[in-house]
Amino acid sequence: MNMTDVNYPNVETVTVRVVTDKPVRKTPYQVKGVFMRQFENEPVIPYMDGTYREQFLYPRVQVKILNEQIFIIGINEGADPVRSLAEKLDHLDFGNITFDVGGADVENCDNQFIPSERLIRYRFITPWVALNQMTGGRYRFLTNQEKPTFLHRLLGQNILFIASEMGVKTEEKIFTKVKVTSLFPRPVDENNWGAFMGEFKANFVLPNYIGIGNGITRGYGSIYGMFNPETFQFDEDELKSEAKQQDDKDSSVSGGQDVTEDMESISFEDVPKPRRSRKASTKETHTPEEKPKRKPRKPVKPKKQSKPKKSSSKRVLSEEFEIEEDFDFNKAQPDELDDPNDAKFNSDKYHKRQHKL
Repeated sequence: MNMTDVNYPNVETVTVRVVTDKPVRKTPYQVKGVFMRQFENEPVIPYMDGTYREQFLYPRVQVKILNEQIFIIGINEGADPVRSLAEKLDHLDFGNITFDVGGADVENCDNQFIPSERLIRYRFITPWVALNQMTGGRYRFLTNQEKPTFLHRLLGQNILFIASEMGVKTEEKIFTKVKVTSLFPRPVDENNWGAFMGEFKANFVLPNYIGIGNGITRGYGSIYGMFNPETFQFDEDELKSEAKQQDDKDSSVSGGQDVTEDMESISFEDVPKPRRSRKASTKETHTPEEKPKRKPRKPVKPKKQSKPKKSSSKRVLSEEFEIEEDFDFNKAQPDELDDPNDAKFNSDKYHKRQHKL
């Protein structure tokens, strides 16, 4: 079946680059906090403050700081709210500094998150946090020959999971191939995540600047498609030169030489089902008949009050979801078999609710 013969839902995206009078050296959290204070009645705010995090596992509105500029990406349901916000931006007051907004560059795209008949080359413009605690544990036990295949498959599952979130289903195989600058991941913050820089190829249409992997709301995993290098603003000369060197071997998935033979193929059947993490799960409830009887409390001596432990604000602001993955027990390490939670795939802190900056 030809990919062009399938009617996929039209998933639209909008990318807004906010033009400010000076470089923006703030975090995405801080920028979203300003939006929530200054534009609290705008329809985009529920997409930023966590209102829809139960409804959408993949964030429909993403805020990035790239090249000291603010980018706002609206995906599908988030597209119109982002456009509405862009029309109202005149200044951003962070308290210690105010940015005057001189306008916004708006780019609209249709028919995103669908298979392509040709391979498309993408570059990670921020670190791809591919590994969480579970996947990172497995990755360490792989040989250098096995690690690329693991990353190919991980990326393919991420892409198809996002497509599924957008209502896009296909019977076609999706081919992915990742080329990282090093097979040794760079550790990221307190979560023991592992990040890579590099690029990938896939026969799938993805919007520029969206995030893939863990830490999307922190700006990690942002991508840019190399099919239009003229509009790329990061290391522009280098990327144009690389694009000219790209030959016809990547032009087609189906015709001529089989350019996918060294790539990993993924189908929707290979994508694990998402589930909420333990932190987000509700406590077990009992019926009146099952409710255990309370035992009388014994008097205890009062203990000295200790100072409360400081909790990480990042953990307070977040909610994880996880994707279950089929686990090959034949390849498992002895310590992995004892872990009942090992059958987990890529986790990400989606739809973080911002309480305080």
